[in-house]
Amino acid sequence: MIPITSFAGKRVAVFGLGGSGLVTAEALVAGGADVVAWDDGEAGRAKASAAGIHVADLRAEDWSGIAALVLSPGVPLTHPEPHWSAQLARAAGVEIIGDIELFCRERAKVAPEAPFVAITGTNGKSTTTALIAHILKAAGRDVQMGGNIGRAILSLDPLTPERVYVIECSSFQIDLAPSLAPTVGVLLNLTPDHLDRHGTMEHYAAIKERLVARAAWAVVGVDDEWCEAIALRREKAYEAYDFSGTDRISASHAVSQGMFAQGTDIVSITPRGSTNIIASLDHVRSLRGAHNAQNACAAIAAIRRLGISARVPAVHIRTFPGLAHRMEEVGRIGATLFINDSKATNADSTEKALAAFPGGIHWIVGGKPKEGGIASLASYFPRIAHAYLIGVSSDDFAATLDGKVPYTRCETLENALTAATENAARSADPQPVVLLSPACASYDQFPNFEARGDRFRDLVLALPGLIPATSNKGH
Repeated sequence: MIPITSFAGKRVAVFGLGGSGLVTAEALVAGGADVVAWDDGEAGRAKASAAGIHVADLRAEDWSGIAALVLSPGVPLTHPEPHWSAQLARAAGVEIIGDIELFCRERAKVAPEAPFVAITGTNGKSTTTALIAHILKAAGRDVQMGGNIGRAILSLDPLTPERVYVIECSSFQIDLAPSLAPTVGVLLNLTPDHLDRHGTMEHYAAIKERLVARAAWAVVGVDDEWCEAIALRREKAYEAYDFSGTDRISASHAVSQGMFAQGTDIVSITPRGSTNIIASLDHVRSLRGAHNAQNACAAIAAIRRLGISARVPAVHIRTFPGLAHRMEEVGRIGATLFINDSKATNADSTEKALAAFPGGIHWIVGGKPKEGGIASLASYFPRIAHAYLIGVSSDDFAATLDGKVPYTRCETLENALTAATENAARSADPQPVVLLSPACASYDQFPNFEARGDRFRDLVLALPGLIPATSNKGH
């Protein structure tokens, strides 16, 4: 745990007592703060009380004596309307922050030179974060990884000058971190997402830009117009390092320093236009597709900004095991490949999975749909041999696919996998793919995408004749 000493002797309100909220309260107490915590759910309150945290309804508090409200990132700050706790804090002139902000203040106080890599974007955050941490660990660095992936940031080992913190940040977390100033800030890409919480794409993009605005080094993708505009603004302010999952960076973007993918090669480009191949993704099954080439470019660029030789990521990228639930190769039966992409909770993320295979895709899709559904994926429909519809989105998705892609209404994941496995086995395609890439949230049938992906993996591993992928050990 990272004790938060910056609020020692002060009264701090904490709202939201899920995993990160409870850790936050404990870290504040460990640092000497007087904490009063609350949650709208009885289970969260009971867990905090059992952990020795003072729990009391914040609506009955005297806010004039509170130094800060630490808000869980899952609690609305602005849209569709501020949570009642945020309204109370604002009315009393109390600052509203989150656990990332507490980490940033503690780092500035006790170990400002500790390397801090922060990663955000609409898609690819978790893969890029895990890849950076993997390469740094393989290179012998003391690495802590967390934030929006794995462990809550304040549950990580205490700050030291040499310990590297690799932190995934969601837009919700960035919105609660006004002093966010990482050593290296990585912004991967931007497409519409979470607009119910941010109101407009402009507001969403502005929040994401904060992660690189005060970074010592900005590493920004240029594969979409939003990020390209941000990259140009950053370069006018200070040195930046831009990257692309294609060769767009060399064709249309004047860079100070950059990196792009050319097929499976990662290529470095200088301001004078000279290029050098610095790594290859050939045979790296955990990094299939152009989207993962973009992630690899970002990871290598970030690592180089920490003063590590380009030869290091080139070697260790080959051993990256991949991320559970994101293009995770579960195994094979004959020529049929089974892929768990349960983390694809929107169409843009699923697009990356469909683009990674030329055809013969047996697509398990559906759940609680996002705005726009799957209409944006129409250009990939010719690659889909058959679609297997699950969840509450089935009617809408059937209407989109009708006359364009053969489909079966399967209702459940179990039925979908059975049908997909049978059809793939009869397929004439040289390498059929059974792909779970739902393009939907999981909440209609599963508590989260992890539970959905775990269920898919378990079902696949139980299939007769399956040869498991070696990279799945430990998931």
